[in-house]
Amino acid sequence: MKKIHLLWVWDSYALKKIFRMMRVVVLLLILGVANTFAESSDTQKTRVSNNIKNSKEMNQQLMTITGVVSDDKGEVIPGVSVVLKGSTIGTITDIDGKYTISDVPQGATLVFSFIGMKSQEIIISGKSVINVSLSQETIGLDEVIAVGYGKLSKRNVTGAVQSLETEELDDIPTAQLTQKVQGKLAGVQINQTTGTPGQGMSIRVRGQASINAGNDPLYVVDGFPITGDIANINPDEIESISVLKDASSTALYGSRAANGVVMITTKQAKAGQSQLSVNMYRGVQVIPEETKPDMMNATEFARFKKEIAEENGWAVPEAFQNPEQYGKGTDWFDVVTRNAVIENYSVSYSASKDKFKSSVVGGFFNQQGVLLNSDYKRYSLRVNSEYKFNDKMTIGVNVANTITTNKSPQSDGTWYETPSVVQGALLKSPLAPYKNEDGTLPIDAGNWGYNPYGASAGPNWYRQVKEVENKGKNIGLMSTAFFEYEPIEGLTFKTSGGIDLANSTSDYWHPSTAGGIFDPPTESDANRIYATHGSNFGYSWLWENTATYQKTLSGGHNFEVLFGTSAQSAYGESGSFTARGYANNDVKTFNAATTITGSTDIEEWSLMSVLGRLNYDYNGKYIVSAAFRRDGSSRFGSDNRWGTFPSASVGWVVTEENFMKKFEKVSFLKLRASYGVTGNNNIGNYTQYANMTETNNPVNGIYTNGKSMEGLNNTELGWETTTEIDLGADIGLYNDRIYLSYDYYKRNTEDLLYSVSIPISSGFYNYITNIGEFEFWGHEFALTTKNMVGKFNWTTNFNIAFARNKAVALGTANAAIYGGASITEVGQPIGQLYGLKWEGVYMNQEDFDNSPHHDGAQVGTVKYADIDGDGKVTNDNRDQTVIGQAAPDFTLGFTNSFSYKNFDLSIVCSGAFGHDIINYQERFTTNLDGAFNAYKAVDRRWRSPENPGDGRYGKVIAGTTGQERDWMSSKFVYDGSYFTIKNITLGYKLPIRSKVVKNLRIYGSIQQAYVFTDYPDNNPEVSSAGGIDSGVDYTTYPVPRTFTVGLNVTL
Repeated sequence: MKKIHLLWVWDSYALKKIFRMMRVVVLLLILGVANTFAESSDTQKTRVSNNIKNSKEMNQQLMTITGVVSDDKGEVIPGVSVVLKGSTIGTITDIDGKYTISDVPQGATLVFSFIGMKSQEIIISGKSVINVSLSQETIGLDEVIAVGYGKLSKRNVTGAVQSLETEELDDIPTAQLTQKVQGKLAGVQINQTTGTPGQGMSIRVRGQASINAGNDPLYVVDGFPITGDIANINPDEIESISVLKDASSTALYGSRAANGVVMITTKQAKAGQSQLSVNMYRGVQVIPEETKPDMMNATEFARFKKEIAEENGWAVPEAFQNPEQYGKGTDWFDVVTRNAVIENYSVSYSASKDKFKSSVVGGFFNQQGVLLNSDYKRYSLRVNSEYKFNDKMTIGVNVANTITTNKSPQSDGTWYETPSVVQGALLKSPLAPYKNEDGTLPIDAGNWGYNPYGASAGPNWYRQVKEVENKGKNIGLMSTAFFEYEPIEGLTFKTSGGIDLANSTSDYWHPSTAGGIFDPPTESDANRIYATHGSNFGYSWLWENTATYQKTLSGGHNFEVLFGTSAQSAYGESGSFTARGYANNDVKTFNAATTITGSTDIEEWSLMSVLGRLNYDYNGKYIVSAAFRRDGSSRFGSDNRWGTFPSASVGWVVTEENFMKKFEKVSFLKLRASYGVTGNNNIGNYTQYANMTETNNPVNGIYTNGKSMEGLNNTELGWETTTEIDLGADIGLYNDRIYLSYDYYKRNTEDLLYSVSIPISSGFYNYITNIGEFEFWGHEFALTTKNMVGKFNWTTNFNIAFARNKAVALGTANAAIYGGASITEVGQPIGQLYGLKWEGVYMNQEDFDNSPHHDGAQVGTVKYADIDGDGKVTNDNRDQTVIGQAAPDFTLGFTNSFSYKNFDLSIVCSGAFGHDIINYQERFTTNLDGAFNAYKAVDRRWRSPENPGDGRYGKVIAGTTGQERDWMSSKFVYDGSYFTIKNITLGYKLPIRSKVVKNLRIYGSIQQAYVFTDYPDNNPEVSSAGGIDSGVDYTTYPVPRTFTVGLNVTL
């Protein structure tokens, strides 16, 4: 079935005004270009005349300057940028800290800059040898960071913004950018929820903000808001990343900014520098032994099956009468996993000469998966170029192409929803061989629910993981361009545009040898064979125009005014097809099938906006900023398509006051306050409309196919709106060697999107509307200390964030919202874990007689609390209650960086504390009826009043194990707190003295070095995927520990 939806917002009067303003801006740009070319032509004629007239005089004034750059300890510094101010002429120091720069006129200024050092400007006054000493800058307050539609120095930032620069991103080798950021920003929780190669990570800025409208932040790459995630971006392309957390910082992105904004800036060439860099590493990924599930081996499982028969009074099957004969048997988890290779090769070249500069980054990344038949490959190329016609006019073009391929067996989820290789392997009988003595692979069929190996019938998971194909390919192309014109000093017009293209395909092949638990394959059954093919093509285009005016008035009044317009639209088409009726497993293409079914889909959305901002500061002491954005979105109802999102913030640099001079130890103190309104429009493209569904209803006694509306449309449907206040302070002590940032925030999200039930007499069941309100608040601390400075350097970065939330209102009736294993109710946190309260087992007859019980309960079976006090336990909301908290009380990050002479060492840690996880997998790996293999811990089950075990597992009596396994309870809830040593990297710079090789560094690294946690499964970060069921672990692809060695070379 093909459905086409076209919706635009071009018909509003407000939109017409926006286009008029756009035309005015473009006209001004065109006129400015013509004027600039005219001025440039006249200027060039004058320059030619002056050059002819004064060539001898100019030659006498031009000089060649040489020198050595060192630090305040006298150590030479290679790689220092030396640039002739106001030009692109420049160079960098060599391995001995020496530099030479030619054609420097008398009276010109040389700028010396290096990461982590205070820049210096030296005026040329006749000396041809200039040696410079740079002092260390502990905290870069004058460092410029990316914010919405511009840049600001850290000193003038009045919102909650945190950033990481190149030197903080390049210190560790990782597959994804998000892994480099993990644990380094307060209030930004990044979790690796799965180990699947190439899979993106979960990012939450100040926690969960919605239950239905998405919780991911908006990603902006070089000014382009992208519609996907950033998992496929080559980390070596990134120059810096800024995270805008509060509403005043994000308001310029309006209806898309409620979950925060992540600003990513890619690498650009530096003025006066030419540089070739090579970065490569290779390593191995292993599943840590301590995270592998402790399952029964063959002898233990056979003994378990024997005891089940004996305790139920059954005859012991012959296969289990002598359990010791089987030894360890098959470790199915080891069979389907492996040690896997990971490798990365990246080459970058940047050059700047005269008016043109360009940066090129190419890369290849290959990651085998620790599950068999899984991998991820990425090929990437980025070219960023800029040309400066003259002092008034600049153009730039960025182009990035990425191609990825991946293969992955079905790994995440439960066995009854998907043939999960991970869970299937854990539950497989260890008595079953994965390979015959002659090397052939058994199919391992059997009767439903039983096979000769004592467990439920199913496939040979080793064979299945090798023969089932699940692969994908994605081609992405992103290109942006800008034209910037400055007609008069301080006034800049800029028009920019871009397009983001993506084309992906996915293919799945299910042979007759594949199956699932309770679904044993039969190789000769061709009806089991099927194939699927999916395709997606989409693009998003962006056109923005801004005018910025900067002015400094006498007395220290500094103004910056920004006004702009933005238009963005996206288009996507997809298809999904299934082929059946194959004769055998030999030919996999669709033309070999007899039946092909499928559907296609087309979707579009568009967004039009006007925006503005005013920044003011008085002598860098008092800072004020105000901004607004007005958005019109096609995603919302025809009566509610426009919204306005204002913000305001103030800052006071207290250390600029005279009364602070006596507090010499306080080098910097700034107080901040902000307020803003943002929105969340991530609700789907056609939610406002009533969907049509196929029906089959009786008409005159005959069932007839037809279509009907599923619900009512809602022309008033709007975005979720978030208002937020933020109070903060930045404090530097001892010349900023100790630097602390603090933020307190409180935000309210209103008009939550939710499906509301309506009386069936209306002819419908529900409709989507804006109801409810959530409240969020928290504290964030970020501390940087320069513990030791000199030949031995030691820097510590520590951050911690406390977050809370609660539901304030849930519609007119304030009815609780139930998830699969959660409840959200007024006055309580979002998505609390919900189920029966487990109280162990009935230890003896007295315990049983004096306790409430459920149907089928016996002495030795599972025991639950009677919450409603009616004397009987029922598996419904009468006895179900809150059994855990999904959101952590606080998260933290901890990074230590050391350097001594040519050695460097970094240790990155992150953690989350105070939350719980439901280990859904344990419901089956502790099954007591022998249908599946089980944890060894099950051997500590109840056997008799005299031998009650540890009180965790009941007896193995037929007909009673379902209540223990299938009823969700606090038995499966664990403390999810963890502290992870995310990365340890040790590097050494070889002391090579060469004019060609400027830097050569070798290093070794361990990713996911160790996890300290009481959670028994592989990955405690699994619980932070979002939504109201974020605290449930349904089984995921194992997260490996990675060992790498690498090489960085700069020429």
